Amino acid sequence: MKVFLMDLLPYGKHFDEFKADRFMPYPLGGNRFDPKIAARTYEEHFEIWQEMESLGFDGVGLNEHHTTPHGLMVSPNMMAVAAARQMRKLEFLLLGNLLPLHNPLRIAEELAMADCISEGRILSGFARGVPREYRVYDVPMSESRARFDEALEIIRKAWTEDTFSHEGRFWQFKDISIWPRPYRQPHPPIWIPFTGSKETIELAGRNNFNAVMPSGHPGVTEDIVGYYAKRLAESGHQITPNHLCLFTDAFVAASSEAALAEYSPYYLYFVQTLWHHGSDQPKEALGKAGYVASSSFDYLRPENRPHAEMDRSKIRLTNLPDVEARVKSGSLAFGSPKEVADRLIAKAEHMGANQLLLNINLGAPPHSVFLEQVRRFGREVLPRLQDHQVTRVPAAERAPAAA
Repeated sequence: MKVFLMDLLPYGKHFDEFKADRFMPYPLGGNRFDPKIAARTYEEHFEIWQEMESLGFDGVGLNEHHTTPHGLMVSPNMMAVAAARQMRKLEFLLLGNLLPLHNPLRIAEELAMADCISEGRILSGFARGVPREYRVYDVPMSESRARFDEALEIIRKAWTEDTFSHEGRFWQFKDISIWPRPYRQPHPPIWIPFTGSKETIELAGRNNFNAVMPSGHPGVTEDIVGYYAKRLAESGHQITPNHLCLFTDAFVAASSEAALAEYSPYYLYFVQTLWHHGSDQPKEALGKAGYVASSSFDYLRPENRPHAEMDRSKIRLTNLPDVEARVKSGSLAFGSPKEVADRLIAKAEHMGANQLLLNINLGAPPHSVFLEQVRRFGREVLPRLQDHQVTRVPAAERAPAAA
């Protein structure tokens, strides 16, 4: 398996004053921002990535978020370019550029430049973003899906056509030939993060795009993978384990008890306070805003539908006993090197995924904690994972044949 570590690149200081209420006011004023802490944060994360490369990790996952200390990576493209000159092997899995919010021609150009500078180490993920970012960029959420689809069409034209023109609903271009062009031909691999909506799965299936899937309810996972396999088949493609990347959490210590003691303060800060900053709308509001259609989850088996949609209000209520229960059940891979490797391999086999993208530093742990965790994982777990190959996609074998 290939193994990537996700790095949300959070601001390197905890806001302890917000932990008790589990609420960080939005917007968080610039008077709370310390540029020296930010500069140190970026430098420390580049150091971590260099250590990842020396230990043999396949790559680092980068993302795009705005106006929050939850993540300082407002441009994954800039981060990949900055890192590519220091690291010569690490791949950059971008999850991803938020297409509805930006000019797609600029995104196509930046990714082509990053691909050339890194000599083909860009894995280009595209996403839609969270409600907070639509407010920031003044883009109607009702236009999210249409903007995403049109932007993706433009980017692929820019990458693959010698000269292209486009006359669309949101963007118009005439006689464009971008310079530079992608290093990898015809273009960097395209990855799409799945949250379960059938529109996203259908897009990926039609175009033979790869999928990054979070580890969730087993039944939901099976339904998503099965539906994805069917949509791929309808377009003449056969799903393989290399189509899928499992996105999940891990932490290595002497035991599961030690892992909880070391990591739970940071993990709880993330799920209780950081993650929801500026994105605390009830899930019903997303439907009213046109971001999610009422039919988006109707392909799921009825018994799995209640487990499909993320409810931030419930996640914010997570307490230590909840985390302990998830570790005990195996849904969180926290524990000894053997326990972590066993659980991750079992999860990957269940999904049929031959790539892993792992959170091991949620909640802005100190640099020393993050660095030590990378070293533990790299030395004691990574070799076993990379020696393991997932060879089948069980859910696809049970999916109905394509029409």
